[in-house]
Parts: sequence; structure tokens; C-alpha cells
Amino acid sequence: MKLKAKVLDLSTEEGPYIAILNEDDARRLDVFALDRIRIIYGKKEIIATLDISSKIVKQGEIGLFQEVIKKLNIKNNQFVEIFLEKKPECISYIKKKLKNETLNKDEIFSIIKSVANNELSDIELTYFVSACYSNKLSKEEIINLIKAILESGGRLELKDKNIIADKHSIGGVPGNRTTMIIVPILAAAGVTIPKTSSRAITSAAGTADTMEVLAPVELSIEKIKQVVEKTNGCIVWGGANELAGADDKLIKIERPLSLDSEGLLLASVLAKKISVNATHVLIDIPVGEESEDAKIKTKREAKKLSKRFIQLGKKFGLKIKVFISDGSEPIGNGIGPNLEARDVLKVLQNKYDASKDLKDKAIKMAGLMLDMIGKGNEKKAKEILESGRAYIKMKEIIKEQGGDPDITIDEIKLGKFSYAVNAKKDGYVRNIDNKAIAKIARIAGAPKDKEAGIYLHVKKGDLVKENNVLFTVYSKDNKKLAYTLDIFNENEKIVEIS
Repeated sequence: MKLKAKVLDLSTEEGPYIAILNEDDARRLDVFALDRIRIIYGKKEIIATLDISSKIVKQGEIGLFQEVIKKLNIKNNQFVEIFLEKKPECISYIKKKLKNETLNKDEIFSIIKSVANNELSDIELTYFVSACYSNKLSKEEIINLIKAILESGGRLELKDKNIIADKHSIGGVPGNRTTMIIVPILAAAGVTIPKTSSRAITSAAGTADTMEVLAPVELSIEKIKQVVEKTNGCIVWGGANELAGADDKLIKIERPLSLDSEGLLLASVLAKKISVNATHVLIDIPVGEESEDAKIKTKREAKKLSKRFIQLGKKFGLKIKVFISDGSEPIGNGIGPNLEARDVLKVLQNKYDASKDLKDKAIKMAGLMLDMIGKGNEKKAKEILESGRAYIKMKEIIKEQGGDPDITIDEIKLGKFSYAVNAKKDGYVRNIDNKAIAKIARIAGAPKDKEAGIYLHVKKGDLVKENNVLFTVYSKDNKKLAYTLDIFNENEKIVEIS
């Protein structure tokens, strides 16, 4: 059947390909929502998941999401041909895992190939993630999953680099922008560190969102190579290039559901490190013993996960060290892209009001990485930072990625609407609710609105007096700001004082 393309201003944000048929056309073809169709335009074709509507498209039209438009390079009112397509074979393998059966190499490769090609709907992907969460992956399944994710994307090949460093935090802590300090410290020490990072899904900012305040992060593999070969480092968004391509699609499903499958976590992290040909990797595992929402709640859990990282890393020739850190409160003062970028620049510029915990953690981790590689220690990392060499290197990286290396802290704007939350009594800060802090920052507009977020004026253990400011919320939208105040009034224990 030939249908006229209708360009829709709708997107799955790099997710599955979606097309919409008029219900009369769907009835004639005997197709239903979530069926698959093959769409052919010239020499290009894709398989899309179907939705049905009587209002969005007219009879004889086919509505196409932005991902389809981009892939087919098609314009409004051009004609396409459509054919009914069978469901991918890997659906049966997902069902198999739901029954707690072990998947073999071919079955795992089939699933990941369909993920990478956007052939699975979000519902089908969710079933796969849920199956891996409920029914633990075996060591062999994880190894095959790593290999499949690697095959789904490209590799960063750097010439004459015997040692390539990388680091990763398993997340769950607001702020925590240590990457943007560690990378320039190591790069200034002569260490090659091509860092691919994530955007936020349920947090107020990912490293990629924060780095984007200073420079573009959506770089091709070729551009990443140019940046790294010139500066020793980069900080880019992993989802913008072909490196471990299927992984970001799985993460997109995992995080909103908080389905942190250990097997998927191990495969995800290690595939990303192998895709940049890392040789030495530091894994940050924050432990939130007092936090209900922490990914890892005890040091015992953290040590168990550490062993698995190290054992699996050896299978792929990776030297891995694990850093078990405090994940009970935010790291840094700013929560939200611009606020976190300000924090990073203050540390790099050695400002008097720089966040001490962010600086200390970044130095500690950079020192561990230098020690792993045999190029120094914590003292060396501190010297590189405090001498200004790390800031000079960061400016080089920003410039090569296409940003303004001379951007000042004051040029990084904050939302024009704000309110401060004050302490209602004297006492010590006993707890800061990570999840609530992230939620308020997101309601204020972060990470899409880079000017939105929260600035924390206190840390756990601080002595505060009545009416001292605990935190300030920023937003570009007064209505969003008012809503964050409602959230705070519903839960005054966001910053607990006793």
C-alpha cells in the first residue's frame, strides 16, 4: 500500500521507530496497534511499530515520528510503501528469560541487535529489562551481553596509546560531577582519558548535560579522536555516537523504572569502557546506608559488586579498581546543569567558595587512577589541580569540543525566579534526602532547562540556626517554582534538622 507521509512533531528520543495509521487504513490492512510494518522510501527502508488514530492522520496518510523522518530522509507529502512485518524472532527469547531460562550467545546477540536497530517497542524492551531484573543473568550471559553490546556499535581506535584510562560512577547521587575535574587532572598528567558520559533520565543532570553548558557533547567518533589526540581527554555524550549503541536504549528503560539489574549494570559499564579501548578503569560505587533510594545500601553489597566488576574486567583485559564512596547526600552544592557547571569551574579555578566535598572526592579518585597507571598519587592530583594546570587543560578540551574556553562563572546564568528555604529551628543537619532534592530540581525545570535547579547551602553535620538558608531553588518559570514549594511543604524532611 502507498501512503502519503505526514511529518509529526513527535519523538521517542532515539527510541523505537513509530508510525501512525488512520484507523480506516488499519482496518483495511487488518493491522493493530503495536504491530510492525516495513516502510520503504526509495532505496531506504525501516521497520516501525504501529499506532492507530482517527484524528492525527487522515485516510491515505501515515504519520511518522522524527526518528523515522531522520532515518528515511523524507519530507511531508512524499509517498512511501508499507508492508506488514513479522515480530522479531528475539521476542521468543525475551519470553524465555521471563521464564528464568538461560539465554545462549545467539539469543542474546539477536535481542541486542533488535535493540540497536530500534526494532523493539518500549513495552518489549521493558519486558527484557524486567526479566533480567527478576531472573539474574549468569556470568556467561553477562559476557555474551557485553560482546553483543560492543558488536552493536563502533570502537574508538586511538593510535599509539598503550594506556587508556576511564572512570564510571554507578550513580544515584545528585551533583557528583567529579568526572569534569578528574578528566582534566589526568589529561594534564599526560594520561589519555576519552570519557563518554550519560544524560539525565530521572536525575536533575547527567555529566553530559552539565558539560554541555561549557561545550558541545554530541560528537562523532572521528571528532572524539581529534579532540583526544590533541588534548588527551574529552567529555562527551555516549548516546550521540555509535559507541556501545544498544546500551543507552536499555538504560533509558531501566532508570525510570528503577530496575537496576546487576547483570545489565555490569554489562553496560564494561561495554562502554571496552568500546573506548580502556585499559585501566576506576569504578565509583556510592553507598547510601541511610538512604532508601540508594542503588547500593551497604558496604557488603558494594564489595560483592566490586568483585564482580574486577572478575569480569579480567575476562576483557581490563585492570579495574573500585572506589566505595559515601552516597548518603549530594556531592557539591549545585543540583542542575548550570549550577553544577559553576561548581566544577569553581573547583578548577581554585575559588575560595569552591565545594570542598566535590574537590576532595575528585582529587581522591584522580589520585587512585594515577596510582593505577603508575603516574603519581593523590598528592600529584592535588598539585595538578591547585597549580591551575587542570583548569588550563579543561579550557583546551572545551575549545576542541567547540565551546568557549573563556566562559566565566557569572556568564552561566541561573533561573530568574528563585526562593530560599530556611531552617525552622536550631540544630544539626542529620539527613538530606537525595531523591527529594533531585525531584524538586527536575520540577523546577532541570535538566532540560539548564538554568533550573537547587543550590545547597548546608551539608550533613552542619550546625544551623533558625532562619539560616538551607537551600535555594531556581527556575525560569514562576509556576514551576510555586509547584516545587508545594512539594517541599508536603515533605519538610528534605533537609532534616535535629
